[in-house]
Amino acid sequence: MGGTVADLIRHIPLSLVAGVLFVILALRFSTSKAATGGLPYPPGPPRLPFLGNLFLVKFNNTRPWLTYTEWGKKYGGIVYSRILGQDYIIINSAEVAKALLAQRYWIYSERPGPASYKLFGLDRVTVSLGHTDEWRLHRKLFHQTLRQEAMSNYHDLQLQKAREMIMTILAEQDPLAGPGKHFDTYSASLILSIVYGYETAKRDDPVVKLVWQLLTTFSDELYPERAAVLSAFPALANLPAWVPGMGFKRRAHHCQHLMEEVAGIPFRHTKEQVALGIAPPSMVADFLHEQTKEIVGTTQWQALEDTMKMTAASVTLGGAETVSSSLLSLVMAMFLYPGIQEKAWAEIDAVVGPDRLPTFEDRPSLPYIEAIVREILRWNPVGPLGVPHATNTNDIYKGYFIPKDAIVIYNAWAMSRVVSDPSDPSHFNPDRHFLPNGELSSEHVYTSNPGFGFGRRACPGRYFAENSTWAGIVTMLATLRFEKAKDAHGKDIEVRHEFSTGMAIHPMPFQCVVTVRSAERENEIRSLSGPTFL
Repeated sequence: MGGTVADLIRHIPLSLVAGVLFVILALRFSTSKAATGGLPYPPGPPRLPFLGNLFLVKFNNTRPWLTYTEWGKKYGGIVYSRILGQDYIIINSAEVAKALLAQRYWIYSERPGPASYKLFGLDRVTVSLGHTDEWRLHRKLFHQTLRQEAMSNYHDLQLQKAREMIMTILAEQDPLAGPGKHFDTYSASLILSIVYGYETAKRDDPVVKLVWQLLTTFSDELYPERAAVLSAFPALANLPAWVPGMGFKRRAHHCQHLMEEVAGIPFRHTKEQVALGIAPPSMVADFLHEQTKEIVGTTQWQALEDTMKMTAASVTLGGAETVSSSLLSLVMAMFLYPGIQEKAWAEIDAVVGPDRLPTFEDRPSLPYIEAIVREILRWNPVGPLGVPHATNTNDIYKGYFIPKDAIVIYNAWAMSRVVSDPSDPSHFNPDRHFLPNGELSSEHVYTSNPGFGFGRRACPGRYFAENSTWAGIVTMLATLRFEKAKDAHGKDIEVRHEFSTGMAIHPMPFQCVVTVRSAERENEIRSLSGPTFL
């Protein structure tokens, strides 16, 4: 596919473009003061007639959050943009995000519902649902398993999986690719366990592979600007994939197939185990035990089961990306900012000692580790633009008119660049989370990190994701030493600060060598990880 929407449009038949343009111009082009009640839109970059800001943002292999951040510096915390008749509200300020997305949630809790979600088979995952009864049921099912009060139930599992991860890293090192695949397995195995009671293979699990194929595909393909094109030109969805510029439709079809497998395979696995009476406790097993056809009736049962299947798939997809990317970011940071690793070792050794591994009971006594977790989540937000919201009615904010059906994007990247200390926000610096008196700031990561979202559409799995990140980080820092790989001449191979693009970002693969810190730590890991690794 070409680099911009302009490239895509040039390959569309002229008659089709002319017809669609005529209809859209007739229906959407009015931007008069009368339409806004005499109020101005929020400030924003100059717009061309009809095309709006089409040519200011590229649509492939780019980082639009950087463009939006620059707009924020020029126009402020709330910016107005338009692309092909679609209104956009871009929020670059946490203060504005809380005021609109949280305090006025009844206006801003919708989803845009673009054609791209359906095209990619993702129109029924929780994050893409509108503010509907189905979404409320998803949210209720989420809450039963992932509410903050239930988090202690998963501490042992999180530590166990973290220790298994350490052993696979040591057993299967790939200096050329780094430990990224082990982080993928750790994050996916945790969420599959609590959602389905599914015990993943220690390596190359088929369900884990499916989850990551799906995550990679829609992260690369779905972004707000493509949604604008498909919404403005709905006829494009009907063009065959062989038409120039429509190659993404082949990937969309593949994504549909992956979504069916990710939603269906582990769900069927749990149903079979429940029927046999051997299912361990899990989100899906508990649901199946509590609901029966005799109680709710066959028709309602089928609808409930289908909703549970999609909710479970949503939890799985939402829970894997943040944890894996955060752990890889930690390893990258330790190379880019020498001294972090040694300072973390010193704190862990002083609190835990040499003969055991950290547990959640040690967490209050490990403030520097806590600061590292906060800084990891701030440094490079996994979802730099979050998931778009939409307005269900007109609104007025500080004298600015915000139209109904506007797509609202919160720029978590821009918000993460706002820091209270004078150090460069692009630098990884855990010390920024300490007060002048040396105490850790009381502002918790759940509320201070914009990457988890705002209001009722905030990530319902944020508590589990943050705890899983802490368990992985503290276990790695307690047991492992990360060193730069060497080239053929024995020189260090430098690690670069390079991240992928897409809806979710992660560090690009880099080379490194991993060793165990001490024989005592290795023995402890082996004894706690089970006989598989001995």
